[in-house]
Amino acid sequence: MNFVRFAVRRAAEMAATLLVASFVVFGAMYLAPGSPASFLLSGRSASPEALAAVNAQYHLDDPFAVRYLRWLGDIVQGDFGRSLTYRTDVSRLLADRLPTTLLLITMALIVVVTIGLLLGRISAVRGGATDSAVLVATTLAVGTPSFVAAVLLQGLFAVKLGWFPSGGAGGGFLDQVWHLTLPAIALALYLIGMLARVTRSAMLEALAGEHVTVARSRGVPERQVIRRHVLRNSLGTVLTTGGLIVSTLLVCTILVETAFSIGGIGQLLELSTTTKDFPTVQAISLIIVALFMAVNLIVDLLLPLVDPRIALGTRGASA
Repeated sequence: MNFVRFAVRRAAEMAATLLVASFVVFGAMYLAPGSPASFLLSGRSASPEALAAVNAQYHLDDPFAVRYLRWLGDIVQGDFGRSLTYRTDVSRLLADRLPTTLLLITMALIVVVTIGLLLGRISAVRGGATDSAVLVATTLAVGTPSFVAAVLLQGLFAVKLGWFPSGGAGGGFLDQVWHLTLPAIALALYLIGMLARVTRSAMLEALAGEHVTVARSRGVPERQVIRRHVLRNSLGTVLTTGGLIVSTLLVCTILVETAFSIGGIGQLLELSTTTKDFPTVQAISLIIVALFMAVNLIVDLLLPLVDPRIALGTRGASA
């Protein structure tokens, strides 16, 4: 019953947040300099009749509230409008490019979780010189922005060594994985350092707990102590950080996709913003907001499973 109430409450919160976000996303584009009409006319001077025809075709002369409500009604029906740049449905653009972005984010997330957890665990358990080395490595990783990592990896492994393609998304699953390897590493590098540090801190805190001392005094093997009493009690903090990691991946993919000319929704958002392609920018922005909220909901649902001490839906209250 608690789960049902929590799910209903969160669904209502997500709907209200999406409604507010949709208003902000729709209105923010119209605060930017220029107008869709000027882009459609390619900067050419136009007669009042031509300008009026463009405004009528795209309903640009309608009041703001009317345009917003019409756009919102179309969004609810799955119609994101028509791209001003590509002259095609935005839904088709997203369907063509979203799988590439999702594959890139998935690959980067696998790299972050695998290496970040491993480094954090090694650093906390071994200590000494190993701990110092991991701290130095993670400091360098955290201090390297994704776009800098993209340029460095591209120059070394693509241009100089020729081991990986320098750009593009490839065709076919294996070819895509090969093309997206360097972008995934560039996207993951900063987050590996962050997750390793969080894992190390959480495990060090768990190692200092009384339950660990009791388990050791009873002769429980150290490997089992680490796995059952230390790592398990650290998963709540690590999972919460995982939600932030996924959200960061969604944002940073714009820079990495542009650097590697991947052609996902990140690069599409950058190009659409430059050309003032309002429908495309609004659709992608709203999708990113929805993904943010979905990630937070998943984290809230998983936290009580990995850490029974946390009650369902109390993460935000306790934060």
